[in-house]
Amino acid sequence: MTRKAKIERHTTETQISGRLSIDGTGRYEIATGIRFLDHMLELFAKHGAFDLVLKATGDLDVDQHHTVEDVGIVLGQLFAEALGKRAGINRAGYFVLPMDETLAVAAIDLGGRMALVYSASVKARTVGDLQTELLHDFFDGFAQRAKANVHLKVLYGRSSHHKIEAIFKCFARALRYACSSDARLKGQLPSTKGLL
Repeated sequence: MTRKAKIERHTTETQISGRLSIDGTGRYEIATGIRFLDHMLELFAKHGAFDLVLKATGDLDVDQHHTVEDVGIVLGQLFAEALGKRAGINRAGYFVLPMDETLAVAAIDLGGRMALVYSASVKARTVGDLQTELLHDFFDGFAQRAKANVHLKVLYGRSSHHKIEAIFKCFARALRYACSSDARLKGQLPSTKGLL
């Protein structure tokens, strides 16, 4: 089974193309026009062992909001398409990750329902060139399009950079486990409802 997807999304605000292989090795080509977001998506691909290509052009002269949110939307669409009916997957995953003085946790359920709980307490308005408040919109876009429950929390830490990096790394590792196949399920849906 090849779990791959390719998406093109064009609006008046952004033009985004993406390719994903869930069962990859962590290769990536990322260019969103926001270098710190690129860096976080590179970490995401590496820690999730996902092969990811994302190219985005947006109205950054207006604001970063459209680009950041739409990249999250496309990433969620890629996972939804690549997972198909979601048969045989673990469905849920979590990870706790230290990043120097910071500790973050991610929990994900690919059960077909959308919810985002995001609690990061990032003090800096920007890290690198990224407006940090927009990370909520990024993960919300992902959760909506992937039809996933996504819970992300920084338990403690000082550095805004470390907090964001820890979130992306543990998000990737929790998602990697949730997407992983369970041989015991042999193509069954991980749900008593019979659908996800």
